[in-house]
Amino acid sequence: MSNTEQPMSEEMVPVLGHFTTYRFSPAFWALEGAERRERAEGWYEALAASAQETQLYLTQGLETESDVLVWTSHPVSSVEMPATFFSARAKAEAPFRALVSPVHSLWGMTRPSEYSKARSAQEIDPFAETRSPYLIAYPFTKTADWYLFGRETRQGMMNEHIRIGKQFRDITQLLLYSFGLQDQEFVVVYETDDLALFSRLVYDLRDTEARRYTKADTPLHTGIHMTPAAWLETLG
Repeated sequence: MSNTEQPMSEEMVPVLGHFTTYRFSPAFWALEGAERRERAEGWYEALAASAQETQLYLTQGLETESDVLVWTSHPVSSVEMPATFFSARAKAEAPFRALVSPVHSLWGMTRPSEYSKARSAQEIDPFAETRSPYLIAYPFTKTADWYLFGRETRQGMMNEHIRIGKQFRDITQLLLYSFGLQDQEFVVVYETDDLALFSRLVYDLRDTEARRYTKADTPLHTGIHMTPAAWLETLG
């Protein structure tokens, strides 16, 4: 059995997380309401079929460049899996490109944290049966100086970061690694029931020493979780 064929335990299998915002074209909005909803439903169902888990978020009104955000998750059970996923995603999007186009995509894969030995109770489960009302996702990159520090120095700064995060126990986080895969190093994702509370968390984290070594953490996307049926009702 080759290395790529060896079975993995559930704990070992990384998860590919993919976040894309989409904009619907003037041609889509020119359709009659019933046809608009029918085409939108077909588009979302095609995307959902390309991954094990798919979630939909409204971004219309929250940002100006997109109407929705789609979050898909799939276990990386083999080295071929990413190619299979992205090929399926391209085929799913192709028939609808005249009506809806991707605006911004973020993706990466999970791996164990180097700063925490135990899995946090605040870690997002991409395959959970229920989702929080709000999602926040953004790219994140550290400065070169951060990586030149010794492990103990970085750990000390991250301990402060983790301590503050634990004070906001109702806010959960998912960290995806994108080194060498996209322009950013990480994709940082949060789920929350309270946007005001989340904003307070971000404010408090600005006081930490580790903040000095943030190179980039935008653009930021905030979405409102919706069932496909509820979203279709917003289309008129």
